[in-house]
Amino acid sequence: MRAPAVRTPALAWIDESALPREAQDTLELIRAGGPFPFPRNDNKTFDNRERLLPNQARGYYREFTVVTPGSDDRGPRRIITGRSGEIYWTDDHYASFRRVKEGA
Repeated sequence: MRAPAVRTPALAWIDESALPREAQDTLELIRAGGPFPFPRNDNKTFDNRERLLPNQARGYYREFTVVTPGSDDRGPRRIITGRSGEIYWTDDHYASFRRVKEGA
């Protein structure tokens, strides 16, 4: 018997240019292949445990820290990338996501 399909809510979009400067910097690092500010945590598998992103096989998503000014740890902000090139932004540590419209 198959597990029931998980429905993910439609995600709002955000223009890349509307992201905080630090998120834009993180996207530049991703495109350049690093180096990343938190090498033990960045470019690692994101498991989508919250099930807010479209359901994909394990290993499909990668996670990157977005530096939070004034924070003494990684903070709540992340960029998540999908294997097909999609980009997602969260500023509340995975409680919500927006899909990033590149170049906009």
